[in-house]
Amino acid sequence: MFEIALGVARGIEYLHRGCEMQILHFDIKPHNILLDENFIPKVSDFGLAKLYSVDDSIVSLTAVRGTLVYMALELFYKNIGSISYKADVYSFGMMLMEIVRRRKNVNVSAEHSNQIYFPSWIYDRLEEGDIIELGDVTENENKIMRKMVIVAFWCIQMKPTDRLSMSKVLEMLESEVKLLEMPPKPAFS
Repeated sequence: MFEIALGVARGIEYLHRGCEMQILHFDIKPHNILLDENFIPKVSDFGLAKLYSVDDSIVSLTAVRGTLVYMALELFYKNIGSISYKADVYSFGMMLMEIVRRRKNVNVSAEHSNQIYFPSWIYDRLEEGDIIELGDVTENENKIMRKMVIVAFWCIQMKPTDRLSMSKVLEMLESEVKLLEMPPKPAFS
């Protein structure tokens, strides 16, 4: 799962910085990530994508784009910040949470109301110093999942200016978990 997440991050980073034109996908979600026979991820479905000059840090859209759970808040609320490549970063963070949890981020059948929205529940556990054990995993796998969660929290910050670039996401995913700092708690809705 970690290698798949890392491959997706590399793909998105390439779309944002590796092409002559910046490609904003606007629909990063598990359904739009294809795996080849070696489980190498490929970002697919560019139906909502837009091309922009790599010099453009802010883009204009006439309509909301994407899938609701994965859509960055600035696509709905203009006062949060400008629309940019950080919308894809937000979507990647939400997808990263689902990869760690191995299911959707919303659990309507949760026993406690604070468990309904997984990012909120897991942030509170991390903040309290609880050891996160998500299934039958080794200590090393648990460290990798913790790293993925911390990076995801940086990606899903409410304000686009507080989110990472995909280059920084890659840097953090490739670093040691003990070197990562917890971000402020994102405003969850």
